[in-house]
Amino acid sequence: MLIYIMFMIPGLLFMLWAQSKVKGTYKKYSQVQNMANVTGAQAARRVLDSQGLQDVAIEAIPGELSDHYDPRSRVLRLSQGVYGVPSVAAIGIAAHEAGHAIQHAKAYGPMKVRSALVPAVNIGSNLGFGVLFLGIILTLPGLAWTGVILFSLATLFALVTLPVEFDASNRAKAALVQVGLVDSGVRGG
Repeated sequence: MLIYIMFMIPGLLFMLWAQSKVKGTYKKYSQVQNMANVTGAQAARRVLDSQGLQDVAIEAIPGELSDHYDPRSRVLRLSQGVYGVPSVAAIGIAAHEAGHAIQHAKAYGPMKVRSALVPAVNIGSNLGFGVLFLGIILTLPGLAWTGVILFSLATLFALVTLPVEFDASNRAKAALVQVGLVDSGVRGG
């Protein structure tokens, strides 16, 4: 049993570290009002419109840090703490998600690959732990290793798609400067 868990520890630690960094940064900058006094939804709309993406809808959704762009329905979904709040975090997150919509509109290759893999990876990440523990409980090593592999694929997917995330952030920073929501002097962060 220990060997299965040892294979999963590096991925778990990486995911926990990344999640902690994101939540800490969000908490800090969600308390800082942006200088333009615009909400995340307003910032996203400006960014999308500046790129000719008036057909991309923006919706409020429940949850915290549940923000995402859905390429199938061409909808940018923003959590309540982003959608209607004029914070630095809100415009940064909203612009980042708008960056994914820009990637989609420009047929950015890595985004297409990522979008195609998401359903399979979601299944793997949701089933990985369950399959692992079921394999351990039933003393079926093959099943336990299948769980480890499913979880590992989800971790690998997260690493492989980092360039898509960095590109979306770079597009967001440039767009925020272009639409006048961020001064080019503070663009580096």
